[in-house]
Amino acid sequence: MIGKLKGIIDEIAEDHCIIDVGGVGYVAYCPARTLAALDGEGTAVTLFIETYVREDMIRLYGFRSALEREWFRLLQNNVQGVGAKVALSVLSTLSASELANAIALKDAATVARAPGVGKKVAERIVTELKSKAPAYAGEATGTIGLKQELGEGAAPAPVSDAVSALSNLAIRATWRRMPSLPQ
Repeated sequence: MIGKLKGIIDEIAEDHCIIDVGGVGYVAYCPARTLAALDGEGTAVTLFIETYVREDMIRLYGFRSALEREWFRLLQNNVQGVGAKVALSVLSTLSASELANAIALKDAATVARAPGVGKKVAERIVTELKSKAPAYAGEATGTIGLKQELGEGAAPAPVSDAVSALSNLAIRATWRRMPSLPQ
């Protein structure tokens, strides 16, 4: 199986790119975030690949990081009704840490922002991946447990009060910085 491609970008399309590796062009279907982060045709790139082999085709899915690839696998293998298309849509809309945060906070509405993801599928993603989110949070790993406690209402009262106070301060600071409306 192909696990990683390192080569030159030949073409960037709406849902895939073609990577030239030693004269062979590989088509890798990627989340929109990955495609947007590519530097352009003719530049070097490394993509982490998930290879799907079916009776009638071989398809490569490319990601900027191994963590994104793991989320792709996790979404498909652990959530009923989520295939490659829906997993790509979720990863096109949310980064790995944003997805982990949404799951920790039971925020199905954030997950449902992804095209093709309805309310029921979003709720299934949040519910079925709840216990797995901390392991796949990436740079946000340290705060996911607290976010889960806050989302469940299980955080200690002083912690909840502190989070509420900080949130209110941030809102007030934002209002102060806003320009005055014309009279």
